[in-house]
Amino acid sequence: MNKRVFFLIIALILAGTLLWAGDTAVFVDLGFSPDGRIYMFAQYGVQSGTLKPWAELYVIDVPANAFVPGGKISYVHDSPVTAGQNGSGALYRLIARNAALAERHGISFLRQGQPLYISLENGVFPPGGETIEFRDFEKGVSFKAVLSAATETYGAKSSFHISLERSGGKSYRVGNPQIKRPNVVSYRIRKVITAPRDGAMVFVIEMKKTNPAGSADIRYMVETLRI
Repeated sequence: MNKRVFFLIIALILAGTLLWAGDTAVFVDLGFSPDGRIYMFAQYGVQSGTLKPWAELYVIDVPANAFVPGGKISYVHDSPVTAGQNGSGALYRLIARNAALAERHGISFLRQGQPLYISLENGVFPPGGETIEFRDFEKGVSFKAVLSAATETYGAKSSFHISLERSGGKSYRVGNPQIKRPNVVSYRIRKVITAPRDGAMVFVIEMKKTNPAGSADIRYMVETLRI
């Protein structure tokens, strides 16, 4: 077979994969405020249908487990990516345009979270939830977290919450099971991180979400608390 024809076939196969595969986001830890009360993160990717790069920026009030005012910003570029790009340019533009937001809340990109747990199982979403155990070696405490998920009929909406137990008997409830998220069919705990000080803990939740093309997109959210 002619090499040019061979590479053309490969390119067409890869292009078809990009057009029909789901859109998998990349999670980015952007850091905490000095007192650990505010946390910023982002996610970015490439839309599976249009191939346009997109990014979302979030600023969280950790004790309230809620967005700060104006703490959710999104951006979609007006043209598709070119070969070799991964959508990160959309994130860089979004951060540059909203530098005042990070400054207002004292976010330092160098004050990122310390990982306590990272899932190594890519693409695995246990049905109905999961149980994980992890330890904070610096503080000498261990944790058990149980994620419980519920899906309504036909998977149109779903919800979840996390029951957290700390060694010594203290327990916490994270997340609101009354919040119903459309088109989200599965959840799992991707990471658990803590602030450099003051006991802020962040659960990074990976979500599998159906899209109009019938494939699955991957998105991220966080649940936060003070320990």
